[in-house]
Amino acid sequence: MAGQGGAPVGDDLPISDEDFSSGRTAVRIASVAALGGLLFGYDSAVINGAVDSIQEDFGIDNYKLGFAVASALLGAAAGAMSAGRIADRIGRISVMKIAALLFLISAFGTALAPDVWVIVLFRIVGGIGVGVASVIAPAYIAETSPPGIRGRLGSLQQLAIVSGIFLSFAINWVLQKTAGGPNEQLWLGLDAWRWMFLVMAIPAVVYGGLAFTIPESPRYLVASHKIPEARRVLGMLLGQKNLEITIDRIKETLEREDKPSWRDLKKPTGGIYGIVWVGLGLSVFQQFVGINVIFYYSNVLWQAVGFSPDDSAKYTVITSVINVATTLIAIALIDKIGRKPLLLIGSTGMALTLGTMSIIFANAAVGADGNPSLNGAPGIIALVAANLFVVAFGMSWGPVVWVLLGEMFPNRIRGAALGLAAAGQWAANWLITVTFPELRNFLGAAYGFYALCAVLSGLFVWRWVQETKGVSLEDMHGEVLAKAKPAAST
Repeated sequence: MAGQGGAPVGDDLPISDEDFSSGRTAVRIASVAALGGLLFGYDSAVINGAVDSIQEDFGIDNYKLGFAVASALLGAAAGAMSAGRIADRIGRISVMKIAALLFLISAFGTALAPDVWVIVLFRIVGGIGVGVASVIAPAYIAETSPPGIRGRLGSLQQLAIVSGIFLSFAINWVLQKTAGGPNEQLWLGLDAWRWMFLVMAIPAVVYGGLAFTIPESPRYLVASHKIPEARRVLGMLLGQKNLEITIDRIKETLEREDKPSWRDLKKPTGGIYGIVWVGLGLSVFQQFVGINVIFYYSNVLWQAVGFSPDDSAKYTVITSVINVATTLIAIALIDKIGRKPLLLIGSTGMALTLGTMSIIFANAAVGADGNPSLNGAPGIIALVAANLFVVAFGMSWGPVVWVLLGEMFPNRIRGAALGLAAAGQWAANWLITVTFPELRNFLGAAYGFYALCAVLSGLFVWRWVQETKGVSLEDMHGEVLAKAKPAAST
């Protein structure tokens, strides 16, 4: 087939790394986009340091506490579901700016909340920002990155997320140490736990400001018929080599007479494209292994098994540092050994470590307060297993799922499919998070369930996930969509 300039388009002339004029430009652009992930991580994890204070200040039971902690995830599911469609209409950069504003509003609203229901309201607002950022960053990075380093650049999203988690844990610890406890007054008559939320305003402003410094996605510009602007952005990223061919290939994969819609996810013959079900499955398994139990409740969890509040906060910070370090391992390996092998290695490691934790907690002695007690060797083994679980997740399912979600869908359905997959992820995250406060009484069974999900995640990857390493986005239509097997129909 020929494009408008008469040049051949399609798989005959794939985009190569040599076509990209400046890897530094792609890295800079991806780094700014990934800052949304830093806010995503900070907003998601900041609640960890405030859990006990919120329960104490507002006198709420475990059910209300679970809902307050998980409320942001409801907003995240809504934000993720709508982000792709909004981004298809107003552009990727505009959506980033909206996310930054939502984070800013949430920071002030939650910090100054007079009761738990106002906290819930503004956590939902922040959650919408999280959901929007979780969709727009991987999509934008995938659409502006060279194929040969797209995995590494896509992994910057997860690196930013885990850095945001670390930052929130570290700031929480400093604030509570300065005040003498999370429920003690710090500055301006506000308790330390309120400042934990308020500090989030700083990265929100930085993210919103930097969003003005990066260009719009060339694939969005082509879809919006802004060809001269798309040519300028692609020229900056690609140089002039094969520029018109690249634009024609993007046009071909976006060619349509109607507006983008959810109907794009349906096959002409009926049912949902198999690749959409694969993306949704990856999202759900990423959460069902229980990773966010570690990051939302680790302070409470370690206190429940005998560690002091100060030691629990320190162990939480150490865990977040391990998470950052192992994400760097994934960045180094993802474009060398591929996405699928990393996921399979991660599933194996998670199954073994979660199984160990399940056995340890199932056999733990129960104290007079009804909480399990891990003294001596069992406590050390549980702590080591929890951190090895974070290693297994951080080098595989953490970054790799976001990379795959950003790149695995064909151009024509990327916004809707990524939005649906991310919404499924947040819904799964909400379910795991809201049920954990009550499951604290049955930790052996809880970790047994997470271990089972880790085993199933490996089987899912082995059977359904196709490798995308080195494949250009325009080739995803021919290579991925054709290979993906439908897991179900509607």
